[in-house]
Amino acid sequence: MSFNNILGQEAAKQLLQNAMRREAVSHAYLFSGPAGAGQLETAMTFAKALFCTESRDDACGQCLECRKVEHGNHPDLTMIAPDGASIKIDQIRELQRIFSYRSEKNNPKVYIIDHADKMTVQAANSLLKFLEEPQVPAVAILIAENGQALLPTIQSRSQTVPFRALNPEMMEQALVNEGYPLALVRCAVQLASGLEGCRKILNENWFAEIRNVMLQLGKESMNRTGTAMITASQKVFKSGLSEHLDTLFSLFHLWFKDMIHVQYGRQDRLVFIDQAEFISGHASARSTAQWVSCMDLAAECQKKLRYNVNGQLCLEQLLMGLGGTQA
Repeated sequence: MSFNNILGQEAAKQLLQNAMRREAVSHAYLFSGPAGAGQLETAMTFAKALFCTESRDDACGQCLECRKVEHGNHPDLTMIAPDGASIKIDQIRELQRIFSYRSEKNNPKVYIIDHADKMTVQAANSLLKFLEEPQVPAVAILIAENGQALLPTIQSRSQTVPFRALNPEMMEQALVNEGYPLALVRCAVQLASGLEGCRKILNENWFAEIRNVMLQLGKESMNRTGTAMITASQKVFKSGLSEHLDTLFSLFHLWFKDMIHVQYGRQDRLVFIDQAEFISGHASARSTAQWVSCMDLAAECQKKLRYNVNGQLCLEQLLMGLGGTQA
């Protein structure tokens, strides 16, 4: 992995590489932005580049230092992630203990704190002291979805590197190039944050299954009553897909949105591109306002599900509601 392999985030990469070229690397960086935008991959690549013996501003991936990072056994790189729900003071104290020893070579020691916004107050105060007075040359990389959630004093002592949500079209092209089916990819990039999140659901067998169930129910909702729809929905629970109802509701939302796209001549925006013919033939069956009502209904049922309302009741409410929105 080099900076060239990281999707998007050109401003972040340029900032880091320029610092290396000028030999003006800061003692602390705050990678702030939405989950899945590539912060951890960029942090690992930056660490490799700082250690790399072959390149001045990137990771060659071939030298011994780069390979140690890739294999997770570089002695001068320390990773910290939440222990349970938070990063605790003992983890920061252990970091300080590790950093009391000098590095093996002339490298700075590097530490990456993932989900840094989940530090306890005690851990954050302990880190602040460490940021101000490291015992050896060190580079801190703090990763947080919301950098503003960190102590203002930590923010002021770190150089913010902003990350932006990846463009869905950019992710789609990368995932299709990796061999994932386009029809599934189109859905995944609307549901997951970043490439890793997309790959995770694309590699799950249930994802294609729940999509097929949604397509069947979505099509049947066009010409069947709510009661018949509920009978059809039983397969969701019989097939063991009930734990993925949240995804099912999200897919319904995208399905109804596709109907509106067709009504406004925006076929190029369709998510369910393999169903373009069906969608084009049925988009006019309901008014735009009715499709918007369907979207609202899916969002409402999803919200109830997240508030621990019984999943079967949530799905039945959606299907009964769809039967009542027909023109």
